[in-house]
Amino acid sequence: MTIVGPDAGGLRRAVELLRDESVVAFPTETVYGLGAHAFSAKAVAEVYRLKNRPSWNPLIVHVANVAAARALAHEWPDAANELAAQFWPGPLTLVVERAKHLPQVGAPTPTIAIRVPAHEVALKLLEASNLPLAAPSANRSEGISPTTAEHVLRSLPDVPLVLDGGPASWGIESTVLDLTTPTPTLLRPGALALRPLREVTGAIALPEAVVTDGTARPSPGMSRRHYAPKATVLLVDDVKTVDRSGLAAPVAVLSYETAGDYDAAEVLSADPREYAADLYAALHRLDDAGVGTIIVQRPPDTEDWLAVRDRLSRAAR
Repeated sequence: MTIVGPDAGGLRRAVELLRDESVVAFPTETVYGLGAHAFSAKAVAEVYRLKNRPSWNPLIVHVANVAAARALAHEWPDAANELAAQFWPGPLTLVVERAKHLPQVGAPTPTIAIRVPAHEVALKLLEASNLPLAAPSANRSEGISPTTAEHVLRSLPDVPLVLDGGPASWGIESTVLDLTTPTPTLLRPGALALRPLREVTGAIALPEAVVTDGTARPSPGMSRRHYAPKATVLLVDDVKTVDRSGLAAPVAVLSYETAGDYDAAEVLSADPREYAADLYAALHRLDDAGVGTIIVQRPPDTEDWLAVRDRLSRAAR
């Protein structure tokens, strides 16, 4: 693997690889993605192989602008226009019906998940390659998403090239909204909170049932276990009262308040956006420290913390 800066030479090498139906890791404002030409069966298969990703788990397609997104859709509803105008480029993925002439992007589904990322390097790569890029997080399946180029290197050393755009600013994946349902449906909570979305769409429905692993679904991030470190994760209400007997050592704590006496500790911000921005990096640091158990203070049961609670609950399963 080679990590390169996003200068003209680095972008040129990345574009050559993508047009040769290979893969490139690149930064977005959410996490680093493993990019491949979305409609090249060879390139998409390489993404699934490198990540050891189940075939039923779909991919999000990244494009440079709204016009490119519309070209991938069979129908582009009014809500998509309004949401794109308000939140693109940005950490919002829209699920719409896929254009009939286009093949599926990985998992067998009639829909397509699309977003325009808000990262200068990602947009330069999309514009220079003139390709729609399928780009799941650049890590092994079920593992912690990468927020730096070094995280990619450790998780996927066989990726030929990583464009280094510095740490991801949001640090957590995009919010995914399904616009093929009568009421827009939240498929994955993420960096963009529901409150501003509702100001555009009105009501937003939550999924009625849990999607079982092995079943095709319209969005990534819906698996029972995901975003998980090597260490065992325990979610608790009070990190100071946990009985540590029988827990795999060393025992660490992840909290947004005082941590107590643990072998290692990560104390993050009590602001949900700031907490989310450092969550994966903190889990990477604890994994790098070789801890056996991570005791995590359960976040507040409020909508502002929805995405963080979702990631921690899947990491703890």
